[in-house]
Amino acid sequence: MLQGLTKAAMIAAMLTGGATAAIAQEYTIRATANSNENDEDYDGLVVFKNYVEAASNGAIAVEMFIGTQLCANGTECMQGVADGTIDVYVSTSGGTAGLFPFVQVLDLPYLMSDDRVAEAVLSNGSPFVRTMQEMVAETSGGAIRLMTIGNTGGWRNFANTEKRVQTPADLAGMKMRTVVADLPQELVKALGASPTPIPWPELFTSLQTNVVEGTANGITDIMNMKFPEAGLQYLTLDGHSYMGALWFMNNEKFMAMPEDMRRVVVDGFYQLQQATFASPKRKSIQAYEDYLAGGGDLYVPSPDEKAAFKEAAAPVFDWFKSSVEGGEKVFEAMTANVAEVEAQLNAVRAADTQ
Repeated sequence: MLQGLTKAAMIAAMLTGGATAAIAQEYTIRATANSNENDEDYDGLVVFKNYVEAASNGAIAVEMFIGTQLCANGTECMQGVADGTIDVYVSTSGGTAGLFPFVQVLDLPYLMSDDRVAEAVLSNGSPFVRTMQEMVAETSGGAIRLMTIGNTGGWRNFANTEKRVQTPADLAGMKMRTVVADLPQELVKALGASPTPIPWPELFTSLQTNVVEGTANGITDIMNMKFPEAGLQYLTLDGHSYMGALWFMNNEKFMAMPEDMRRVVVDGFYQLQQATFASPKRKSIQAYEDYLAGGGDLYVPSPDEKAAFKEAAAPVFDWFKSSVEGGEKVFEAMTANVAEVEAQLNAVRAADTQ
């Protein structure tokens, strides 16, 4: 049955349960990520590319551009998506907050407690994601689609070069690196530290020269960037925010495809999302081992200590709802969805433990 088909068609047959005649390439998706091949974004794109090319039976080709080949920063890349010179782009909330300020809701601290909650809330079709997609479409005048929200590095934790941090008071006066976006700076200020915006490529040197004393990152980013060699030896696993990755696509490019090809692309983004959910879990195992082996100090806050961090950060919620365009709407959407998911998971856990 498979004789004479292309490799892509053979894979498609396994994915869909049957073989069809090979189709000539008709569509090309140019996708970019300003990261590297060690990043979860790259893992997701590889899965997306292989799924879409196979499931479309070769009708769709995906070209991957990793790093700054097509654009140098979030503003430039999002402009490329809007005008169609870039088809797909992935960014953290900080990278697109200038265009979509409400996406900073992903950086609000201590709203989602664990992977099961985060993955359910961020799944396509959830009330929260639908709200985000509608707001992106409206704000961009229909030019940009939010395709899915994945993960890029696990959970964001506080790390520093000075001392073990067990309570918010331990952060008092510490110079903490943030991105340029407002919300991370407001969080650092609420916890008593001093926010210092530093571009990502400059963070190693800034830690090494004491321009900043701390940062908030996931363990895989910390180890990939060799930050312990710059003195980042204290890590507190407060898990204050899930490191969401927003995957955008040019809407005209998406809608120009026939419905069956659009479905392939949508399913491809589901596969991508699942890959990025899983990737940090696997990579963090070795990363934590390497961190400890290098003399790093790893601290897990008690429930009471974590509650103290959440309480100290509470003013950020009011700031977000009152100061960020669309903030109240998206905040209510997320918190309502989180409460619903937590109730469902508690019921599942109760049943599964009997």
